[in-house]
Amino acid sequence: MSIENRKARHLYEILETFDAGISLLGWEVKSIRKGSADISQAYAVIRGEEAYLLNMHISPYQSQAGIDPVRTRKLLLTKKEIRYLMGKLKEKGVSLILLKVYFKKGLVKILLGLAKGKKKWDRREEIKKREMAREARKH
Repeated sequence: MSIENRKARHLYEILETFDAGISLLGWEVKSIRKGSADISQAYAVIRGEEAYLLNMHISPYQSQAGIDPVRTRKLLLTKKEIRYLMGKLKEKGVSLILLKVYFKKGLVKILLGLAKGKKKWDRREEIKKREMAREARKH
């Protein structure tokens, strides 16, 4: 079971990817296993010496009241990775977005992408190339 951010590769140029663990509550793991999470707006920030995931929506499991489905969640990265990302995020136009949520040996892992936003004309050019390749395969 995995949840993928399909729009990310269309809207952003992915420079590097990082695997990270994530600190979750029990009901959140159950909801992710069920597939009821939205990661299209999720991104990561670094505050101090720690990394956090923002805007990941996990629907409450069954009927749980008083729970914030979009709470800030801590990411589990090494100090070396966090320092490296701090340096990269200081560059203009670079952000850390969530590409995929998946299970590895029973644990929830996420794939983060160091990304730079594409311009509108870049996206149009990419679509043209894809369609030209599709036409070439047909003939």
